[in-house]
Amino acid sequence: MNYSPAVIWLVILALGAGTFLIRWSFLGAIGGRGVPVWAERLLRYTAVAVLPALIAPMVLWPVANGGRPDPVRLAAAAATVAVGLATRNTLAGIVAGGAALALGTWLY
Repeated sequence: MNYSPAVIWLVILALGAGTFLIRWSFLGAIGGRGVPVWAERLLRYTAVAVLPALIAPMVLWPVANGGRPDPVRLAAAAATVAVGLATRNTLAGIVAGGAALALGTWLY
């Protein structure tokens, strides 16, 4: 489908304005007030929810393998989870998963 440059710029500007308003609603409108305790408690889990949501498709349906699960990626994900749970350190889990992926790719 061919879109004119005017339509493309209109979409870009609308998305930019929408993004600005969403961010402003938190930072500008209520930025000076404290966050309720219940909301602060829930916001602690944002990073924990976002990282698996970004990684899961790359592990379960990797583009490099035509969307088929790969034992190397599954093992790297398992190593990441195991080290993360054992050490309670996110960075250690990420490094272990990266090392397992590199080693598995080299061996497999």
